[in-house]
Amino acid sequence: MDSVTQAVLGAAVGVAVMGRRTAVWKAAVAGAVAGTVPDLDVLVSHGDPVLDMVQHRSHSHSLFWLSLAGPAAGWLLARWLGEGALRWRWAFAIWLALVTHPLLDAFTVYGTQLLQPFSDRPFGLGSVFIVDPFYTVPMIVGVAWALRSRGSTRGLAANGLALAVSCAYLGWGVVVQHQVEAVARESLAAHGVAAQRVLVTPVAFTSLLWRVVAVGEGHYYEGFHSLLDKSSRVTFERFDRGAALEPAVASIDAVRRLQAFSHGYYRLFERGDRLMISDLRMGMEPNYLFTFEVAERRSAPVPLVPPRQVGMRVDLSRAWPWYWQRLAGEPVSMRR
Repeated sequence: MDSVTQAVLGAAVGVAVMGRRTAVWKAAVAGAVAGTVPDLDVLVSHGDPVLDMVQHRSHSHSLFWLSLAGPAAGWLLARWLGEGALRWRWAFAIWLALVTHPLLDAFTVYGTQLLQPFSDRPFGLGSVFIVDPFYTVPMIVGVAWALRSRGSTRGLAANGLALAVSCAYLGWGVVVQHQVEAVARESLAAHGVAAQRVLVTPVAFTSLLWRVVAVGEGHYYEGFHSLLDKSSRVTFERFDRGAALEPAVASIDAVRRLQAFSHGYYRLFERGDRLMISDLRMGMEPNYLFTFEVAERRSAPVPLVPPRQVGMRVDLSRAWPWYWQRLAGEPVSMRR
């Protein structure tokens, strides 16, 4: 999730755990800092944009490492604050603020390596968008109420209720995701598409509009489903996946990493004399957040070292009207 959300979640957790045992602002600040710490890995450059992508949310998001660091950090904080009698409470608060960060990230589609150093498998449920005000705003209200009331019973109750509401929203997203996936699979079958894998993720800022990506033999399919749609069928558009380019790039390290990290949701294509790869999970056709130039086409492809990330360009004058119309259930295409 975005940094603001992670900081607010950490603050809400800190306030909920510490209650009135310490000043509410101390709990909020300490929780917000702990909730932000795992994302400091973005400051580490690996000298390669593909490595920067696949190494984000790795060791700094490991439940194992954070479970070792959290209690120790909590003890040190209690000592620094002169609240040694609360060292176990502080240890629990900081640990929980740390581990809820990667657990929340795992609900997004990006991929979070929760099991480092034992496994580098990226977990990405994809049931919530990386920025979703319906998840974040309740916690902002709850923390603000607790701070304004200086830890009154009502303020702490409001913070706890806000946490519960936000957690319930995550559960809602998982339920709706499964429902939309069922609709999408029925629609694919009706279109005669034999999909090898199907991905269902929410479009920006909402859990009412969902994007579906289905990968088939040589092609991928993109469709959208709003909970306000009158039809229960998803309309798909078909695109070439670039399977003919697979042999040319099969030995390139950056391509292999992206193929694994994206769980097979990728496309290959040519642009001029460059061979490109896009992660199909983040963005929508034809604009994807993670697109890289990986080789130069000559008599034989020459890998680009390091690969170069290509910026995403979105025409907001078209995107925003489409977004609101499609959200409202109108069957409009972005590419008309």
